[in-house]
Amino acid sequence: MKKKTVILLAAALILLLAAAAFLYPRLAQRYATDGSPAGSASSETVSLPEESAPEKIPAPDFTVLDAEGNSVSLSDFFGKPIVINFWATWCGPCKSELPAFQSLSESYGQDVTFLMVNMTDGSRDTVDGVKEFLADNGYTFPVYFDTKQNAATAYGAYSIPATVFIDTEGMVVNAYLGAMSEKTLTNCIESLLENAE
Repeated sequence: MKKKTVILLAAALILLLAAAAFLYPRLAQRYATDGSPAGSASSETVSLPEESAPEKIPAPDFTVLDAEGNSVSLSDFFGKPIVINFWATWCGPCKSELPAFQSLSESYGQDVTFLMVNMTDGSRDTVDGVKEFLADNGYTFPVYFDTKQNAATAYGAYSIPATVFIDTEGMVVNAYLGAMSEKTLTNCIESLLENAE
C-alpha cells in the first residue's frame, strides 16, 4: 500500500514538473527584458482599449479610500491627466515597477495625477500592512485602498499590475497589463501631456 502511494506521488510530481517546464517559457515570452510586456501582448488588457486604438472610452468611475480613510472617487480628479496603477505588495511584477512610479510621480506629479490603487483584500494586503510597506521602501506616491474591490471591478483588474491612462476629459486613452519599464511609462505620460495641451 505504501509503495503504491509513493509511486502515485512521484508520478504526480513528474506531471507537475513537466507542466511547469512547458508553461514557463510561454509565460516568460510575454515580457521583454526591460520588464514591459513583449510582442503582441505589449498593450493587451482585459476590457480596455489597446494602445493603438484611436477611439477613447469614458473612464468608469469608482470609489476607494485615501490614506486617511476618506472616500475618494476617480471623477474627483477629472480635468487633469490621470495614471491609475492597480498593484499589491504580494505581486512581484507590481513591486518591480514601483520605483519607476515613484520617480515619475516626483517628476510629473504637478501635471499628472497618480492613483496607485492597492488591491486591499484584508488578508494578503491590509491598509496598515501596505502603509508599513510604503514607509519601509520610501515610497511617497499617493496610494488609495480598494477595500471593496470597487475599482478592480470597474476596470476588470483581475490580473495585476495593470495601468490605465486617462486624459483631461475623463476618457481612457491607453491601458497596459503587466509590469511597465520606466521608459514605456514615461512615453505614455508624455503622450498624455502632449494631448492635454
